[in-house]
Amino acid sequence: MALPQVLKLTDAAAARVRDLMAKGEGVGLRVGVKNGGCAGMEYTMEWANEKKPFDEVVEDKGAKVLIEAKALMFLLGTEMDYQTSVLKSGFVFNNPNQVSACGCGESVEIKPAALPA
Repeated sequence: MALPQVLKLTDAAAARVRDLMAKGEGVGLRVGVKNGGCAGMEYTMEWANEKKPFDEVVEDKGAKVLIEAKALMFLLGTEMDYQTSVLKSGFVFNNPNQVSACGCGESVEIKPAALPA
């Protein structure tokens, strides 16, 4: 059984990453997770100036996203969106591995993806 794609981008997320790529001099947007927050983990994003040896590269709709190796099992099957409202705009992760989120929305509880038998 094939594993799902690590990360898919919506049209809005791909457009935003392409805009950032056009303004920057790096190789793409690096996405990861780290321990922290009241729910246990937080998503991280930074502009990547180079591909690290174990980064997973996702190219979707003309956008390039690099996934940190330690985040792969937590992001497997995730859809990344970009949403804009009157008060805020930003990337949103629709993650099937997310168990819960804190009330403030800054941290999440994520379980590693189960691999097929």
